[in-house]
Amino acid sequence: MSCKCHEGSGTGVRSPEDAEKFEELDRYITSLLDNQTPERRRGSLIQVLHRAQHLFGYLSEEVQKFVSSRLQLPRAEIYGVISFYSYFTDQPVGRYKINVCTGTACFVKGAPKVLDEFKRRLNISEGQSTADGKFFLGALRCVGACSLAPVVMVNDKVYGNVTAEKVAGILADCAD
Repeated sequence: MSCKCHEGSGTGVRSPEDAEKFEELDRYITSLLDNQTPERRRGSLIQVLHRAQHLFGYLSEEVQKFVSSRLQLPRAEIYGVISFYSYFTDQPVGRYKINVCTGTACFVKGAPKVLDEFKRRLNISEGQSTADGKFFLGALRCVGACSLAPVVMVNDKVYGNVTAEKVAGILADCAD
């Protein structure tokens, strides 16, 4: 992530699809901000970032500037939240977002080997997307499914008791 907090909050030319997403985000923010004080706007930041990431897939500079402007919060504060929480990303992610849990239970039961096998098969490192934009590989600290350790999440689907040998099958489930 690279912070460009000193830049303005203007926006450039948008595709019709992006314009619709910005309009939807604007409506959402407006619904949250009705008659709110500046401190209450700050309290809406994480909700707004969740919605923005859901709409756009990631939190680009343009989205960050838009949120900053609409919530009347410094861009540095927006960026600070994005960079602190591992859920948020400011880089495009693949269509299939693969996250390997590396929390204590998963780690002990073999998550590092599972993560290494995904890296090998996809030829990418943690935090990267494949060149074709199909896969993103990440690691989460805990997904709250310790009884299924090690756990892999692909988008919203949870795979439990994953071994390195099961990685090929998980990737096959993502066939177009």
